[in-house]
Amino acid sequence: MLYEILLVLDLIVALMLIGLVLIQQGKGADMGASFGGGGSNTVFGATGSGNFLTRATSILAALFFIINLALGNMSTGVERNVDEWESLGSTEVSAPAIAPEKGDMPVSESVESDVPVSTNVENKEADDQ
Repeated sequence: MLYEILLVLDLIVALMLIGLVLIQQGKGADMGASFGGGGSNTVFGATGSGNFLTRATSILAALFFIINLALGNMSTGVERNVDEWESLGSTEVSAPAIAPEKGDMPVSESVESDVPVSTNVENKEADDQ
């Protein structure tokens, strides 16, 4: 139960963190000038928005890391259930239960080939004599 609560809380904190990072204005970007001048910065005061957003982002980032460490610690000792569908790709071939008798399988002593093998050494020895 606690795991599910932390998982939902982690998702909410992550979405809030993404939103806060996207709201912040980069240094020297002057993105606010294209939306009607610098009037958007006066909501929190001249320097208040930067401090508030920076502090909120760092608090949410720390909370995000703490929740993820707790979730990782909680899931370490949990034994995972094996799904039958995951093991479809790995098929194990086992040895037959009954060993074949000696006469059941053909065994050849020497390997015979249809391709004749000739060596140049034999031809040279014949030419030298």
